[in-house]
Amino acid sequence: MIRFGRTALAALVLLCGLLLIGGYANKARCAGPEFDQWGRSAPEYANRHGDLCYSDIQHLWLGREVDRHVFPYLGGGLGEDGQLIGGSVEYPVLSGLLIWAGAIFANNDADFLLYSSLLLAPFGLLVAWLLGGLARWRALIWALAPGLVLHAFHNWDLPAVACAVGAVYAVHRGWGREGASRPLVERAMVAGVLLGLGAALKLYPGFFALPLALYVLTGGAHGRWLPGGKRWDIAGAVRVLLSTVVTVVLVNLPFAVLGYEGWRASFVFQQERKVDITTNSIWFWAFRPESDPANADFQALVGWLSPTLIGLAFLLACLVGWLRWSGTGEYPWVGVSGAMLCGFLLLHKVHSPQYTLWLLPFFVLLAVRWGWVLAYTVADLALGVGVFLWYHAIEFGLPMSIYDSLPAQAVMIGVWGKVALLLALFLILPSTPVTFAPESGERRMVTLSSR
Repeated sequence: MIRFGRTALAALVLLCGLLLIGGYANKARCAGPEFDQWGRSAPEYANRHGDLCYSDIQHLWLGREVDRHVFPYLGGGLGEDGQLIGGSVEYPVLSGLLIWAGAIFANNDADFLLYSSLLLAPFGLLVAWLLGGLARWRALIWALAPGLVLHAFHNWDLPAVACAVGAVYAVHRGWGREGASRPLVERAMVAGVLLGLGAALKLYPGFFALPLALYVLTGGAHGRWLPGGKRWDIAGAVRVLLSTVVTVVLVNLPFAVLGYEGWRASFVFQQERKVDITTNSIWFWAFRPESDPANADFQALVGWLSPTLIGLAFLLACLVGWLRWSGTGEYPWVGVSGAMLCGFLLLHKVHSPQYTLWLLPFFVLLAVRWGWVLAYTVADLALGVGVFLWYHAIEFGLPMSIYDSLPAQAVMIGVWGKVALLLALFLILPSTPVTFAPESGERRMVTLSSR
C-alpha cells in the first residue's frame, strides 16, 4: 500500500482546493459583466441556464431581501402569495446566517457569490481533510469529484456536509492526545452536537443521531464500550440523542422567540412547496400528468405520504442495521446513516442536484464498489448538466420533449438513473463495511470486489 502521511493529506486537500476554485470559476461565469439597479447581473440574466453556470446563491440575491442586508427571520414571514418576505429564507437558521454573512459587504449578485464562496470553501477543504484522516486515499472520491465543480457553490450545502463527516471523525478518531481512547459516549455526544449543528444547516445530518445512538446502545465495536456487567448502554444512547436535540433547540430558540413568524415561515414554505418540474423527484416524474402543480389533491397526498414513507425507510434501515449487528457484533451506524440518506433522497418531494454532495462522503467511508460510484457520477452529470439546458430550452421555446431534445433525455437518464441507484444503495449500504478501523488510526483492509 502507498504510504499516506501528512504530505499526502496536504496534497489531498490541495487537490480539493483546485476543484473548488474550478467550481467557483464555473459559477462566476454567470456574474456580470454589467449590473442593473438592483445589483442583478446583466444583460440577459434569464439566459444563463444555458451557460451551465446558474447557482441558487447568485439567484437568491434578490427575492429574499438579501440585497437589503436584512437580518434573517426576525421580521419575516409568508406573504399572501405564499412567498417568503421580510428576510425569511427557506433554509434552517444557520444557513440563513451564512446567507446574511455572505451579503454583508456585497453590492451585487457577483459580490454575493464571491463572498459566499469564500465562506463555504473552507468547509469543503475540511471535509477533504477529515475524509483523508479516516479513509486515506479513498478520499480522492471527494477531492476529485466532478460534483464539486458542479455543486460546491450552487447552494449552501458544504457546512452541513462538514458537520456530518465531522461527526464520523469525532466518533472514530476522537481529538487531542487521547483520540479514540476517549470514552465512546463522550465522543458520540460531541458527534451528536455536530449532527445537531448540521440539522440547523440543512436538516439531513440530524437523521444520523438515531443510528449513532444505536451504536452507543450496543457498546460500539463488538460491545467494547459497554458499562461493566451490562448488555446495553441505555443511558449513553439517551445522552447522544439529547446532545443532538438540545443543540437543535438551543440554536433555533433565539429565532423562534424573537421572530416566531419569520422562523416558522421557513418550515411552512418547505412543507407547502409543490411537486413540479424543478423538484427532480419521483413524485413528479412517476405520476404525470396527475402530478401537475395545479392538482391540489395530489399535492396534498404527497405532502403527507412522502414524509410517512421516509420515516418508514428510516426505521427499515435501522432494523437492517440491527440484524447486521446480531451477526457481527458491531452496529453499522455509518452504513445505516447512508441508507437513511438514500431513502430520504429517493422519497423526498424535492431532489436538488447539489444533494450529491451529501452522498459523496459515504462513497468514501463505505467500501462501495467502484462501479456504483462511477454509475452515480454519470447519473449526476446527466442530471446536473441536462436539467439546466432543458430549463433553457423551455424558457426560449426550443425543442424540449424527450423525443427531440438531448437535454430532456439527459434529465430522464439522471432522474431515473439516480432512482435505481438510490434504491440499490439503500439495500446494500447497511451491510457494506467501512473503509477505516472503527477506533484506531489504522485503515481497515477491505476487499472491494467482495461487495
